Amino acid sequence: MKTLLSLLSALVLSATLLGPLASKSFAEEGEGPLDKAQPTGTTPDQISQRFATKEKEFKQARDEYTYRQSVKVQVLDGDTVTGEYQQVADVIFDDQGKRLEYVVFAPQSTLENGNLSMDQGDFEDIQHRMPFVLTSDEIGEYNILYVGQQQEDELHCYVFDIAPKEIVGKKRYFQGRIWVDDHDFQIVKTYGKAVPDINRGKRGKDEHLYPNFTTWREQIDNKYWFPTYTKADDVLHFATGDIHIREIVKYENYKKFGSNVKITYEGKDVPKGDQQPNPVPGTPQK
Repeated sequence: MKTLLSLLSALVLSATLLGPLASKSFAEEGEGPLDKAQPTGTTPDQISQRFATKEKEFKQARDEYTYRQSVKVQVLDGDTVTGEYQQVADVIFDDQGKRLEYVVFAPQSTLENGNLSMDQGDFEDIQHRMPFVLTSDEIGEYNILYVGQQQEDELHCYVFDIAPKEIVGKKRYFQGRIWVDDHDFQIVKTYGKAVPDINRGKRGKDEHLYPNFTTWREQIDNKYWFPTYTKADDVLHFATGDIHIREIVKYENYKKFGSNVKITYEGKDVPKGDQQPNPVPGTPQK
């Protein structure tokens, strides 16, 4: 009975995941074929608990780094850009150690020319869902399905599909696939989307749809895999018509902030490194 229930749960989760993601071939995102064999010497649950603990360390560490975030959102008609939003901002600290965002470039948006606008959900997704983190504090909110192992050039990864167990209030979640390297047990790539989409009213009134995206991470200071590049290229099926959207988000120039706060890694203090990233093999050129 336990085996049957596990199988049924896996089928339900797969169906839940493949609904909004059915248009994407996951094989396109991996360098090697997906091996569905079970992990050796450990279990999928042990792996998920281990990477969730590492993700909590990573989240705390990233909060102590400055970096530049560049966002470009385009509406396309064939190969022609009909509307565009851009913003470049430095995530820094003031002299009191307070974290803040300083906008250095923000031309007038022309997205409305392409019949699209940025809403609060879009900005929140850029900040929180695209650089997705699944910590030990949040893992209980998700169903997690082990789907196999896959080679990402030199990185050997465990692959999991995840989806929120339930949508609570106005909270937004990530739904899709994650790749966890088998050495550092940290997420090195994600593919999926932010959920839920919102469709209230008739004729598309108050309708908010969000694209599928891929985020790649690079290793910073030889310790943490930080997000460095996100790309979305998707067609959103609004009630008023389809819109082809492309998004590029770059996270660059990570530097550890010189504060008195200590960052730990596996129980040890992390010394100040050279801040030079080690890229995930196959990461797109920026």
